[in-house]
Amino acid sequence: MEDLKKKMSAEMNDKEIVYSRAVKAGKRIYYLDVKKNRKDEMFLAITESKKVISGEGDDTQVSFEKHKIFLYKEDFTKFMTGLEQAIGFITKNEENLALDDGLNHESNILIEETDIIEELKTEGIGGKINIDIDFE
Repeated sequence: MEDLKKKMSAEMNDKEIVYSRAVKAGKRIYYLDVKKNRKDEMFLAITESKKVISGEGDDTQVSFEKHKIFLYKEDFTKFMTGLEQAIGFITKNEENLALDDGLNHESNILIEETDIIEELKTEGIGGKINIDIDFE
């Protein structure tokens, strides 16, 4: 009975997908799925699937570790801005970070935390918060 429930749930989730794109990157695959919620509003579900091999010899077992992020339309711009800034930082400082003693990295974290606190102050803390938890 439990297997039937899981199968029906998986089929229901597949029906929600209106567009899907898989990005293979080494041992990981990133799935970018555009889904519709019950109100027919679209959102992006990003899933990282990583192949995990445990055990040795005949006891070798292969499993997949999955992590999901749900990104809603009202958050696209801020998410993209943050993503572009983080990628830009890595690209710009890649060589310097390899030689860095760690102090520069810690100061950047403090600057980012300060930016987030300032943003919360200007936007107000009473804003809408969306939390999605997917237990698989």
